[in-house]
Amino acid sequence: MNDKRSAVRIKRVYEMPEQADGRRILVDRLWPRGLSKQAAKVDVWIKEIAPSSELRRWYGHDPNKWTEFRNRYTAELRANPCPVETVLAEVREGIVTFLYSAKETRMNNATALRDYIASIIDDKAV
Repeated sequence: MNDKRSAVRIKRVYEMPEQADGRRILVDRLWPRGLSKQAAKVDVWIKEIAPSSELRRWYGHDPNKWTEFRNRYTAELRANPCPVETVLAEVREGIVTFLYSAKETRMNNATALRDYIASIIDDKAV
């Protein structure tokens, strides 16, 4: 199952869709500003997998809060297994791309979610 780890990609929703994206999953709680649903080419929007509004506001993409954000977001994901199972089902089907709208390309919820999903896949592979 280790090959599934590379089947999860991340991408800004504003970037051009590509066939290599596989299933495009929007993992933000809010719809991206200024982007039509047609232009976004989102296959599925899983709002419930996004960080809570409170956590999102607290984090504010402050790099100094990244580690704590990941810890808090992981706790939220563990407390809310249904959307995680939905994402895992998508990953089992093939390549997926987690779409996010933040300008921060490295320290965002999609990155944290990809790492969390990879840890679950790795744990189940053992």
